[in-house]
Amino acid sequence: MSYIPKRRYAHTRLLLAPLIFVAILFLQQPKQLTEKMKNKVKWGVLSTANIGMKKVLPAMQRGEWCEIAAMASRDLKRAQAAAAELGIAKAYGSYDELLADPEIEAIYNPLPNHLHVPLTIKAAEAGKHVLCEKPISMTTEEAVTLLAARNRTGVKIEEAFMVRSHPQWLKAVELVQSGKIGKVRSIAGGFSYNNHDPKNIRNIIEYGGGGMMDIGCYLIYTSRLIFGEEPTRVVGVIEEDPDLRTDILSSGVLHYPSGHCVFTCSTQIVPYQKVQIFGTKGRIEIEIPFNAPPDKPCRIFVDDGADPSGRSAEVIEFEIVDQYTIQGDLFSQSIREDTELPVSLEGSIKNMAIIEAVFRSAKTSQWEKPVVPA
Repeated sequence: MSYIPKRRYAHTRLLLAPLIFVAILFLQQPKQLTEKMKNKVKWGVLSTANIGMKKVLPAMQRGEWCEIAAMASRDLKRAQAAAAELGIAKAYGSYDELLADPEIEAIYNPLPNHLHVPLTIKAAEAGKHVLCEKPISMTTEEAVTLLAARNRTGVKIEEAFMVRSHPQWLKAVELVQSGKIGKVRSIAGGFSYNNHDPKNIRNIIEYGGGGMMDIGCYLIYTSRLIFGEEPTRVVGVIEEDPDLRTDILSSGVLHYPSGHCVFTCSTQIVPYQKVQIFGTKGRIEIEIPFNAPPDKPCRIFVDDGADPSGRSAEVIEFEIVDQYTIQGDLFSQSIREDTELPVSLEGSIKNMAIIEAVFRSAKTSQWEKPVVPA
């Protein structure tokens, strides 16, 4: 039996201590990763829609709370190809099969607008939480049916206004609430792209196509977010494509208790987006308000009006983030921790009521009040 002197043994322990510590960390890491994976919400996706494949799903896969576990399409081969492209484990050839999967906890619904409510209700009745693309519905009356489904099933349902959680909008709200630009009196916004393709779902009237439903909803939503109140009346002017029958140029004025929102959206002019928030003491400009890039910093400008050109404005730059990653993680975290969602279903119904009021005003040439069915 060999013998190691006590002092020499102590020295050996000191040399081994770092190695033992590293070994413990190495052994614990798989366990920690396993526990983290267990805590992720398992998501299923209805359809292989382009917005999901190109933007939302890759971003959610980078999140800490989301696991995209299954993909469904009415075409099994298409579902399998999409799942393989994104490294998703399961593929289904029907929406019903996906909704019947007991492992799936939450559904992302990027289907065409006319399928938002029917499939969201079907998912809720299957016990799945639902993140549904905007607009939440085709009509306000249809949107209200989601409340009954949510209350009946106890699941969470949210309209995917990803802008709500982006740091630039959170900062804008903070600046407004702090009084940085005084009292907000006016918001002016524009959002447009140029798409004449009659086969694109944004241009198919039966699918809920048109500028107001696709992008005008953002301008309305963010004005409500900034004012922190609801418009009492609205007026709208809309031009339709004679062949597509969708709105291709829409402008509106929303009359809030505190001020006005003036906006224009279009599906057939130069691509552009901007939001200006005017207060009694200053102005906030959001450079890229809606399609915030996931690969470069976003900026907002805070201007006190000292230079009419705006060159003296303070520039606030934000770290690079992906708003779709944040959206997915917050929804999943809300499931795990049973907390409130950033975008309430009640608020989404009010947003839809405003959209409908703008359409009514364009027909009556009068001010119209947003109406939420009882």
